[in-house]
Amino acid sequence: MNSLTTLIHKIFLYSGIFAWDVVLSFGNLLRFKRHVGKVTPEGHPGYGGYWPEYRPPKEGDSRCSCPALNAMANHGIIARSGRGIKFTELTKAIRPTYNFGSSFCSFVPHYAAFMLNKSYSKDTFDLEELDLHNGIEHDASLTRLDAALQPKQGEKHAPYIEELLSFATGNNGSLITIKDMSRILGKRRAHSKANNPSYSLSTFHKVFGSANSSTMLRIFGGRVDDLRTVLLEERLPEGWESRVREPYGLTMLAFNRTVLPVEWGVDESEWADKVKQDNERA
Repeated sequence: MNSLTTLIHKIFLYSGIFAWDVVLSFGNLLRFKRHVGKVTPEGHPGYGGYWPEYRPPKEGDSRCSCPALNAMANHGIIARSGRGIKFTELTKAIRPTYNFGSSFCSFVPHYAAFMLNKSYSKDTFDLEELDLHNGIEHDASLTRLDAALQPKQGEKHAPYIEELLSFATGNNGSLITIKDMSRILGKRRAHSKANNPSYSLSTFHKVFGSANSSTMLRIFGGRVDDLRTVLLEERLPEGWESRVREPYGLTMLAFNRTVLPVEWGVDESEWADKVKQDNERA
């Protein structure tokens, strides 16, 4: 496709997905929530809390900076190698695993296909391809070092993860709240800006970062114990199911009710002086 044709295609595609998302959002208001223990549909991996065998990646397997996708590969919900995954296959697999709305599950793989200049309906990808810098992957991640400082692209950074979990103040420190997430994002952005000479974080990627963070709040309920397993081991805990119980899943419209407050609450200035002092002492 030429650039104009691609642009027109994107406009019509995304307009259709967003309209679909609105319909699903209203549908969620009209139907009862799924029962606890019945969020994952029968016949799909994870039904009843029984997830397929967890196997850490082997040498040569492909992984990316998204713990949720890596966990799907580690459980064999998508190819364990993380290679040769169809965009259409990813759309179908995300929905029952995490109970994202079908509109959401269509938007993200379509966006990834456009980012990689591939065909959503025909092509495949390896997970590591998603780490194209400033595509989906971005600076000031809560779980990874910045790409310019990362010895191995997409590799998790345990100290960042432990610090993220330590910011939890809800329910005596067992739950991460919106305010907690905003504070750790502010610290990470201030730290990244001060220490990464190649730092770049556009407004789009700031919101994208808040969206990634909000997944922890909505899909995983901000629960520290579950997030420690998912983020550090990239494994779904035994008995776990999505905390989203809406019958049509988490829609983009509903998700933004968390994403926007998280982003609006970010205050880098709170951390600027402390980061500077820490660097001077180092």
